Parts: sequence; structure tokens; C-alpha cells
Amino acid sequence: MITLVTGGTKCGKSGYAEKLIDRLSCPKYYIATINPVGDDAQEVIAKRMKMHTQKKYVTIECPRDIAYADIPIGSAVLVEEIGRLCANEMFVDGRILRTVDKIVSGMELIGAKASELVIVANDISRDGISYSPELMEYIKEMGEISRRITAFADNVIECVYSVPVALKGSALLD
Repeated sequence: MITLVTGGTKCGKSGYAEKLIDRLSCPKYYIATINPVGDDAQEVIAKRMKMHTQKKYVTIECPRDIAYADIPIGSAVLVEEIGRLCANEMFVDGRILRTVDKIVSGMELIGAKASELVIVANDISRDGISYSPELMEYIKEMGEISRRITAFADNVIECVYSVPVALKGSALLD
């Protein structure tokens, strides 16, 4: 089962995604895509590591090349967060790279191994503001990644002010 959980910043999507994984009894893996640069990144990583250790998740740091994440067959996997992964893959050494195929194929590979895959994606395209060309390219890439994951996902849930709304399928709703 593959579920995409999307929504705006601080809307409750991560908490909802964790609930989907927490209800399972198989081994649980958390794929962290944050690039550990800067003081606030280290703080976020430390907080998440503590929380996931308490929940008995195995954490895999994977800021790039997600297809190579070592996920055992039949495990439950939470990937957080596609936006960070996209930025890490896209902006490399002053260049802007295309990321859609690489990220989507990585999600498909993990989905083929996992008994349950929950993918968190930040919806950044709704504010209607025009940004720099580089950021607009990032927003375009994120939109395409989300569309392509939606095509093969069993469930798509949008979190709106911490309320999960099913857009596709019938994932567990609170």
C-alpha cells in the first residue's frame, strides 16, 4: 500500500503520516531527507531521531539517491519529506538538475519492497506568488513529482489544518 500525504506547512501531515505507520506491527523505517546543514537542521534531526527511536523506527538518513536506501522487503516505510529531497537533488554545485524521474523511480522501488509506504510531500504551489526563476523551477518539479506519485499511490490524503481529507483511496482517517 502506498499513501501520499500532502498539505501546506505545519498542517499536521507528518503527524498523520506517523499514525499510519504506527498502527502497523512490521518493522518500521523512517527515511529522513533533511540535509544536515545549519544549526536548525541539526536540531530538527535530533528531535526526530529521539521521537523515532522511542517508537522503534529505524532511521535512514538519505538526503539524496533515495533509490539506494536499504529497505527490507515487507517493512513499513515513512519518507519525510519529498520537498527536501527534491531540493537536495535539484540544486547541486550551482547547477539546477532535473529530479522528477530519479525521485519518482526511487519511490516506486521502495514501494515495491515495502508492505506500506507513506510519503510526505509539502504542497508549496498554492500561494499564487511569483518567485525567482530557480524557485519557480523547483515548484514545477515538485508539482510533477506529486502528480506522478499520485498516479501510482493507492491513497492520497491532504491534511488541512490537521484534518486528513481523502483525495484518492481510503486510507485511515481520524
